Amino acid sequence: MRGGLALGLLALAACQSPSMTSAIPPPPPGNTPTIPEVIAASKPDEWRRIDPENTLYMDFPNGRVIIELAPHFAPNHVANIRALSREGFWTNGAVTRVQDNFVTQWAQAAEPARPPKVGVEKLTAEFTLPRSVVTKFDVLPDPDTFASEVGFVDGFSAARDKDSVWLTHCYGMVGAGRDADENSGGGTELYVIIGQSPRALDRQLTVVGRVVQGMEIMSAFPRGTGDAGFYKTPAEHQHYADIKLAADVPAAQRTNLETLRTDSASFQTLVNSRRWRKDDFYKHPVGRIGLCNITVPVREAK
Repeated sequence: MRGGLALGLLALAACQSPSMTSAIPPPPPGNTPTIPEVIAASKPDEWRRIDPENTLYMDFPNGRVIIELAPHFAPNHVANIRALSREGFWTNGAVTRVQDNFVTQWAQAAEPARPPKVGVEKLTAEFTLPRSVVTKFDVLPDPDTFASEVGFVDGFSAARDKDSVWLTHCYGMVGAGRDADENSGGGTELYVIIGQSPRALDRQLTVVGRVVQGMEIMSAFPRGTGDAGFYKTPAEHQHYADIKLAADVPAAQRTNLETLRTDSASFQTLVNSRRWRKDDFYKHPVGRIGLCNITVPVREAK
């Protein structure tokens, strides 16, 4: 596996327990700043460039969808996705399922199917990590319905209990499709959450990354009318040219992005301003925020 975010995140035992979660910060005075205002006031060192080795491009006729992979949570699946991309497994592939308020799913969609040459079709599920190996977890102090603690690991929405850490099914998160057998997926078919956050799927499927650009494309395809939102005929498929690693695309053709670090002061300001939102329209601040109501800002790298 080349490149990756994993090494800085997976090492010593995490020292923060659920009982040590910090209190919810108080509301800021006056009206809360907008997200653009927070971003404009941020410092250059509060942003992290997204690694081209962990970036996938899906080029549709109407634009590019960009996915940041999470090798620290699903190393085997991410390595397999890289291998599938580099062997051309997804060339002329298609979106085959769009279920309203749920997922958009895509695959090779070739007739007849082309079996992988380097990659594989099935892998052992990677649902969780031991809590002890994730040393940096940016805790969200607000209560959560589905987990003891929630927060972010290097920009990815995550949850944990006393034993394990896992990525969550928030809007824009990307996972590997599977059948009933939990080890029947490997990344040959992928999906992205396009509607309400189905957190009951956490720890049921392997989450491999998140869409960082192009959700307006993935969420706007015609809804499938077959069972579970699958398209009934290949004529309905929504085709993309290929799925390529940014590292394999000429530099002049790349979309270079950076994401706001979730351990930064500006991100904390952003979260608290959304938690206590007050402006000309919002009159009654809530004082709480849900994990999946937070979008980590991404922009063109400067």
